[in-house]
Amino acid sequence: MGAAFFWGAVSGGAVLLGAIISMIIHIPRKILGFIMAFGVGVLIGAATFELLQESLDKSELQNTLIGFIAGSFVFTAIEGILSRHGGKHRKRSNAHELKQDDAKDSNDSGGGLGIFIGTVMDAIPESIMLGTTLIGGKGVSMLLLLAIFISNIPEGLSSTSGMLKSGQSKGKVVGLFVAVTVVAGLSALFGYIFLDHADPAVISIISSFAAGGIITMIGATMMPEAYEDGGALVGLFTAAGVITSIILDHL
Repeated sequence: MGAAFFWGAVSGGAVLLGAIISMIIHIPRKILGFIMAFGVGVLIGAATFELLQESLDKSELQNTLIGFIAGSFVFTAIEGILSRHGGKHRKRSNAHELKQDDAKDSNDSGGGLGIFIGTVMDAIPESIMLGTTLIGGKGVSMLLLLAIFISNIPEGLSSTSGMLKSGQSKGKVVGLFVAVTVVAGLSALFGYIFLDHADPAVISIISSFAAGGIITMIGATMMPEAYEDGGALVGLFTAAGVITSIILDHL
């Protein structure tokens, strides 16, 4: 159980790492675009080779389809709600350079809270699935862990910018992301304990549900921003991320 909490906290702690980095140094947007593109590739690989394959192995195709479609629709609905409350730029690396109409959201307290809530909502399903990879005495899925970790760093960078603009102190921002780290650890622990003896069909649906949410999130938030920051070269970094996910899946 301790391992589940630890690895969940490690994956969620990437947002805290991103927050601290953004307070200390300035990272060029192009570099952030490359990092995000690589993370996109690894996430695509993790969703495909880890979550969807797990879903197909556990149950029938129809359960995989049900979970995947549901995850996609649920993420879209949540994204729409968060966008109206200042959270739509939480995975963007240039939240501090928003257009004037979006900047109004980031400069009020609701914007900062929306970003934080969005970050928590992203962390919970990812960490639950990470915890399930430890079921049966297996080691943690390094593919899924790396995918979540890499995608969370730009989220921490942008979230920090948005919350500082909303008037939050650096100390409070760090405290909030420590809370995200703890929530991620507890979510992984939840996945490990409560899904240990769950029906295979249930795990199948949950796995594909997470995959659907991740793929939809990539298309809605990460891919557009990666291209905007990094240009055409992001395609190479995305491909490198997918290849990396294949390598990790076979280690």
